[in-house]
Parts: sequence; C-alpha cells; structure tokens
Amino acid sequence: MKIWLLSTLFLVCCCHVASSCPDLCQCYVSPRKTEVVCNSVPLTQFPSEGMPSNTTSLTIQYTNVSSISALHLSATPLLQELYLYANNLSSLPADLFRGVPLLSTVALSDNKLDRLPASVFGHAPLQNLVLKNNLMVSADAEWLPDNSNLTWLDLSGNRLTAVPAALFKKLRRLENLDLSHNRLEKIQTNSLGPLIRLERLNLEGNKLATLEPSTFSSNLNLTHLFLLENRLEELPSTLFHGLPNLQHLSLDNNRLRHIPPGLLDQLHSIAEEGLDITGNPWVCDRKVEYLWRWLKKNHKKMFMANDLRCASPDALKERLVMSLTESDLGL
Repeated sequence: MKIWLLSTLFLVCCCHVASSCPDLCQCYVSPRKTEVVCNSVPLTQFPSEGMPSNTTSLTIQYTNVSSISALHLSATPLLQELYLYANNLSSLPADLFRGVPLLSTVALSDNKLDRLPASVFGHAPLQNLVLKNNLMVSADAEWLPDNSNLTWLDLSGNRLTAVPAALFKKLRRLENLDLSHNRLEKIQTNSLGPLIRLERLNLEGNKLATLEPSTFSSNLNLTHLFLLENRLEELPSTLFHGLPNLQHLSLDNNRLRHIPPGLLDQLHSIAEEGLDITGNPWVCDRKVEYLWRWLKKNHKKMFMANDLRCASPDALKERLVMSLTESDLGL
C-alpha cells in the first residue's frame, strides 16, 4: 500500500516540472532533484505561492518566518530535505510532517523553539534531525516513534540539564549524537546502553563533574568521543575499557589532576594526535607516574604532547610533563 501511494505521488508530481518559483527565492531543477532556496530575504510568511509541487529540498534560512503548518508542507509531497535555519520559529504543530512521507532530513537550528509537541517527528521516516541552538530545557522521548530511523541527532546549544533514558531507547540506529554546549550535569547510569551503533558522541561544554565506570560500556562502535570543557576532576580507571574502535578522545580543559593507572591502556586504536588532555591542572607528583610513562611510549598519539605542563607543585610548575625525571617525581 505504501509503495503504491509513493509511486502515485511521484507520477503526479513529476508531471508538473518546476516552471514557477516563489518570490524572493531561487529554484534549481535537475532530473532527480528540485531544490528551493529562500536565503536572507525579507520573508515573514511561508512562501506557498509558486512553490513547485515536485520540490525535494527546501531551504528557508535567515528570514522572519515565524510559523509553518502541515498544509504548507502537504503541497510538496516529495519533500526529502527541509532546512529552516535562523528563522523566528517558536513552536511546531504536532501534525507538521504528516503529508511528507519521504522526509529524511529536518534542520531547525537557530530558532526560538523551547518545547515540542508529542509525536511531532513520528509522521516521517527521519534519519537526520538537527535542533541546534534553540531554547529547549528538556528532550522528550514522545517526540519520536518507538523504532526511530534516526542516525544523526543534534541537540547542541540548548538548555538541557538531562536527557531521559527513554529517548535513547528509541534511538537504536543512532550513529551520531551531539549534546554539546548544554547544561548536563550527569549521564544517567547505563542510559547510553541502547545506542549500540553510536560512532560519534559529543558532550563538550557541559557541566559534567563525574562519569560512572560503565557510562560507555555498551558503545563498542564509538570512534570519536568529545568530553572537553566540562568539570571532570577524576575518571574511573575502566571508563574507556571495551572501546576497541576509539580513534579520537578529547579530555582537554577539564579539572583533571591525575590519570588513574590503566585508564589509557585499552585505547589501542587512538590515531596519531588523537588524544587531547591539554588544559588540565596536572599535579606532577608520584601519582602522575602512570601518565608520564604512557606519554614516553605513546607521545605520537597525544595532541600537543610537547605542551603538556605541570600546574603544581611550585617547584615543577610549567615544567613539561615529558621532561620530568624519576628524581623529579620522587620515584
């Protein structure tokens, strides 16, 4: 039934080649794609008049459009990509995507969205969803269907203090998750467990002070992990065990003073200059021995290894960690 419906939509819409284009917008037509771009123009309403019915990609960005409805989108039933960057959208109707059964990408960055209705993303087979730089204080599992197709989710630059585990349970196909620059203080124990396909996780610029030993234990496919610019003071020694594919790890600009013995031993796949621990207040006493010896053997894996300096004690302040001797460390 679905195949018949989509075939009918394709035949109907393809009979109407884009011979018109909305005012203030640009239209680009190729055999497989009809793209409409309304960029940095004085639009205040959705540009319905002149919109080609066979539009597959629609971009409305840097305008004053403040609302969009299901009726607007139903006029473009072949729509696959919708980019609504930097407009004045503060809300979305629950049925917005009901008439676009092929929609795979939605980008709503830099708007004024502070909350979204339940099931808003449940009417289209979305694979990529970007909600960057809005005003949201919570992320709701009810936004999505139980078996979401999302592979890319960007919630960065909002005001999230937590992300419910129930949301992650619906994202078993997710490969890229960006939660950077929010206000996260904690990752719930085992909440990331359902994300078994996750490859990139960005937690940069939050307020994380601690991480449980099993935080990433189920994310075996992780290749990139960004934990920079948080408030981490200590790390469990087994935090990165079981991450055989991790190539890039950023821990810079936290509050780390020591690295626990064994923490880095399982990072066999770290790329050259793939580990960044700069900008931490390293205490160069006996407890820094593990890091010091690891650096001696793996300095090529370290980003700016020759700029890693001691913050204390005073006698060694600003000394390069790599330059320390056993005598300096009191070994």
